[in-house]
Formats: sequence, structure tokens, C-alpha cells
Amino acid sequence: MNQLIRCCAALCAAFLAACAGIPPQRAAETAPAFELAGRIVVRYQDRAFTSALRWRQNAGSDEIWLSAPLGQTIAYLQADAGGATLTAADQQQYRAGSIENLTRSAFGWHFPLAGMRYWVLGQPAPGLTLAAVERDDASRITRLRQDDWRVVFSYADPGAARPLRVEVAGGDAEIRFVIDSLTTPQP
Repeated sequence: MNQLIRCCAALCAAFLAACAGIPPQRAAETAPAFELAGRIVVRYQDRAFTSALRWRQNAGSDEIWLSAPLGQTIAYLQADAGGATLTAADQQQYRAGSIENLTRSAFGWHFPLAGMRYWVLGQPAPGLTLAAVERDDASRITRLRQDDWRVVFSYADPGAARPLRVEVAGGDAEIRFVIDSLTTPQP
């Protein structure tokens, strides 16, 4: 009996020691807060869409305004952990569990929000599979592949830390951002 107790104790100790070596799961990373103004061009199959863009990202909540050249709002997208809503110019609303599902059902292609939150900042997105990264002489990312999306970054000048243009392609969709301004809160 004593031998059985010692054996069980040794197995428990070995199990606990093995568990101690497993790192804890990291909490889901929150994308950095930012406000972006610029333009977006989307090509999907034989269609193209161009719009002015304003995007506010803050603590897992996104607000995106798409506007016509003279400033009229074409669409307003809002997304958070509770889902996503698209409000069209005629005030008709569409809802889905995520902005990716919402844009897929409304437009036929999906907007890769989880990646875009980081790509517009010139960074790979944590939590997405990173297949390839290319950097320039200044160590800035110039190309990457994540979750079947190919991303190309263009910078305004050799000293620029953030991209001026971000081109994203995946499946039948191509999305191009031209970033006119991007601000992040100061710590």
C-alpha cells in the first residue's frame, strides 16, 4: 500500500512539474488605438469601389466612415465584440457577428479587420499565421503574407516609420489604402 501511495505521489509530482513548464495562455492582444484618414480602393472580381475613408480604432471597437468625393457619407461601419453593423446612406442597417461576415454578405468579399488594424500601422497582426515577411534596409516591413492575405507596404520617404500605402490582396479581392493622416494617442 505504501508503495502505491509513493507511486501516485511521484506521478502527481511529475504531472505538476510538467504543467509548470507550460506557459500560460496570453490574453488576446488589443490593437493599438488610432485615427486614420485617407482613401480606399476595393477591387472584387470585375467591380471596383473608391471612397474617402475615416477609421477610428479604440480598444477593440472600430468605426469606419466611407464618403463620396464631396463628403457625403456612403456607409458607416461599426464593429466590436458584440458584432458589426453597416448603416447605408439610406439609413438601412445590416448586422452580422463580425465585420468580416458583414462585408462578405453585403459586398461579396470580406474586409480582414483583424489584420488591417495592424497592417495600416506597418506591423504584422498578432494571432494570424505569418507565412513570410520582407524588410527594407531600414528594417521596415515591405511585404508580408498572413492568413492567405498578401500585403505590400509603400513608404513616403526613407525615414517614414509608417506606410503611406498598404495594398492587400486575397482571393478575388484587392484592397488599397492611401493614408493621408494617422494619429495614435500619446502614452
